[in-house]
Amino acid sequence: QVKLVESGGGLVQPGGSLRLSCAASGRIFSIEAMGWYRQAPGKQRELVASITSDDTTNYADSVKGRFTISRDNAKNTVYLQMNSLKPDDTALYYCNVLSIPSPSASPEDYWDQGTQVTVSS
Repeated sequence: QVKLVESGGGLVQPGGSLRLSCAASGRIFSIEAMGWYRQAPGKQRELVASITSDDTTNYADSVKGRFTISRDNAKNTVYLQMNSLKPDDTALYYCNVLSIPSPSASPEDYWDQGTQVTVSS
């Protein structure tokens, strides 16, 4: 099993910044990919950003140029730096980790409980 601990959400004014972090612990041999998703009320969950084991990143068009995803492999932690936040960024943000528990095992998908990000004046 893998445990995800997320932090960094909260209330911020438009134009402000927040940094989310998500630390994975437990039975981890390696992590294939880490990512951030979000879900606003009445909308489907959507990918915000992802980063693979070789540091290939992918961003939703709506956050390109404003958000930056990064990872610390030694700490099994993924970060999301969010700048120039807009009210439309308001959502519950989820951390997602695709990890391998042992050398011959298949990847396993883990989600945390989410953290609220609210952008409002």
